[in-house]
Amino acid sequence: MELNDLFTLKDKVALITGGSGDIGMAIATAFAHAGAHLALNGKNASKLQARRATFEGLPVRVETFAADVSEVEAARKLAHDVVASFGRVDILVNCAGINYRKPILEFSEAEYEKIMAVHLRAAFFLSQAVAPFMIAQGGGKIINIGSATIRIGLADVSVYGMAKAGLDALTRSMAVEWAEHNIQVNCLAPGFLMTELTREGLWGNERRSRWLLERIPMRRPGLPEEMAGVALLLASRASSYLTGQTIYVDGGFFAGSKW
Repeated sequence: MELNDLFTLKDKVALITGGSGDIGMAIATAFAHAGAHLALNGKNASKLQARRATFEGLPVRVETFAADVSEVEAARKLAHDVVASFGRVDILVNCAGINYRKPILEFSEAEYEKIMAVHLRAAFFLSQAVAPFMIAQGGGKIINIGSATIRIGLADVSVYGMAKAGLDALTRSMAVEWAEHNIQVNCLAPGFLMTELTREGLWGNERRSRWLLERIPMRRPGLPEEMAGVALLLASRASSYLTGQTIYVDGGFFAGSKW
């Protein structure tokens, strides 16, 4: 097999939730340049359409599907709509995300339920809906987007960390159950990125940003496009024997720091 064949996604169909967000778009862009057709999902239809326009000129098909995947029936309908449109789903990226940064004592039940639904319930039921199509076609790839908070406890992100830790565990369970069907399931866990969701609450906070920069060996935030290479690995034939793993792309955060 040629080296280029390992990483090609030519004519594969990738369904990406959170497709209008920074990380989702970075992954979608890498997939499109590797030859994949894209089914972009998000809640905001107009934002999805604006994102779709960035792919004009590429020899791939890009369609948008506005739906709230935290609602179980919407997630199930999305899976069927994508298959009805493209005929198959080869790659699923569970990238939809939301966060509220506040102390545990201040969390409302509604805020708790929303974070858990967007990160964990959505990934569970959408994967459940997509898997039968992958099984019928002989295999597929599922990539769950995790977080550094899987491994480290931080103040004011308790529920987010719980949801991502659940996604980490779900990754292993799906990998074990679906290995016999040639479905590889892995988790891509970004470190501390500069995105539209972190620019103000994280990197715009002087105390937090200083704490992070002292502990990240590369001494800078990550960029969404720096997730694309690992995502491409996990979506391609290059990872045919890699499953049930969580890969941290964190600038060395978990490697340690200088004294």
